Amino acid sequence: MTFSEATISRLPLYLRELLQIQRHGEQRVQSGVLAKRLGLNASQVRRDLSGFGSMGQRGVGYEVRGLIQTIQQVLGSDRSWNVILVGVGNLGRALSGYRGFAQQGFRLVGAFDIDPSKIGEKLGSLTVLPLSDLEEFVRAEGVELAMIAVPAGVVTEVTERLEMAGVTGILNFAPVMVRRSASPVTVVNVDLAIELQRLAFLVLQSRDDSES
Repeated sequence: MTFSEATISRLPLYLRELLQIQRHGEQRVQSGVLAKRLGLNASQVRRDLSGFGSMGQRGVGYEVRGLIQTIQQVLGSDRSWNVILVGVGNLGRALSGYRGFAQQGFRLVGAFDIDPSKIGEKLGSLTVLPLSDLEEFVRAEGVELAMIAVPAGVVTEVTERLEMAGVTGILNFAPVMVRRSASPVTVVNVDLAIELQRLAFLVLQSRDDSES
């Protein structure tokens, strides 16, 4: 199956809505329902899901359970991933408490920090470990993914250490862009301030449109 980057970015949204629909006991869903829940149009939903083959039937819709399973396979959330967190500041603590990770197959197995005052603290069911234990822990636990929420000045060092330890995917919440063009590690950068700026722009644009 081949999907555009835009479609891939929407698949987790479809999955979230489908899981909610399934929890309400619905066995089938039409493209128009998904479109309305996500603020899309039905034709866009049908185009996105057409990559899965003939899963939908005109007038009947999609079988919810089968569509969930197929999207999970494409996204890799049909399996369990061991994840670690590096950086146990305010943002790191918030990330560690997010229940949605476990629900999608992402198992937080370790948390690390360089601050001696944080090492040994309980973080849910985890104990914060020193950064010096990072490489050994990653190899012992088969960790593939990491979330980093560290100061900008140490992002490069932490990223390089994660790569050397064998981590293959990094979700970067630090306020600096990480690029690993010549590396096998995949990095997704999440800058919350930029997202707020984008939101502010969209709000202003919406106001301008309504006043014109």
